Amino acid sequence: MSSHAFDQAIALERQRDGSFTGHTSAAYANMVGPYGGISAAQMLNAVLLHPQRLGDPISLTINFAAALAHGPFVIQARAARTNRSTQHWIIEVLQGGETVLTGTAFTALRRETWGVDEEAMPLCPPPEQMPHGLGPVPMEWIKRYEMRPISGAIPQAWDGSGDHSLTQLWMRDNPPRPLDFASLTALSDVFFPRVFIRRATLVPIGTVTMTVYFHADTAQLQASGNGYILGQARAQAFRNGYFDQTAQLWNEAGVMLATTHQVVYYKN
Repeated sequence: MSSHAFDQAIALERQRDGSFTGHTSAAYANMVGPYGGISAAQMLNAVLLHPQRLGDPISLTINFAAALAHGPFVIQARAARTNRSTQHWIIEVLQGGETVLTGTAFTALRRETWGVDEEAMPLCPPPEQMPHGLGPVPMEWIKRYEMRPISGAIPQAWDGSGDHSLTQLWMRDNPPRPLDFASLTALSDVFFPRVFIRRATLVPIGTVTMTVYFHADTAQLQASGNGYILGQARAQAFRNGYFDQTAQLWNEAGVMLATTHQVVYYKN
């Protein structure tokens, strides 16, 4: 097994009944429970390791039905439908016999076609020119990533002075690790809740559902190596206790690797 904390965190063991067992990782602990991105990566890994998998991930949706407690868990992943070149998956995480996370995944055999990145990577200073670090942040999972904010960093003062929800930053695993579908999934969730940025006010929050769309194929991920990823995130609406968060991720060559969307609960 790799000594990298990420690989240890997503490690799963296949059981005789076809399910997988895993364990939460203290290295990716959040304020309450584990970092959501690592839970999503664990669920995707159950599909990636499944002997019946066809093709590579195209999309992944995770629903956070309950808090995942520190300790062991079981992941059940099954192919609900397999076609000639596509496959639809249903995923469930259980603790103590109860469902805590649910999800779906779509995998497919990619074929070369015409293509274009309609959303171009924004012009930003290179990562080497941006300062490293976010200041004193208590969550353990933050230490697993190198983040170099360009704009929209975590507020230095919680004084209600926020006026936008846009964040741009360079990021990668810490220590650097070659990019793959699992680590790209986890990176898609590194953005702080948009309500923190928009309001510069700390309020209780919790992600309800998260979807990642994978635009890159295996070769493009391998070409990205362990370089930096440019991430851009913003909200589109805050209303009645929920807000959305949409984000794009590009490699240093300007190739869009993934887009992601999530809905987050917040309380005044």
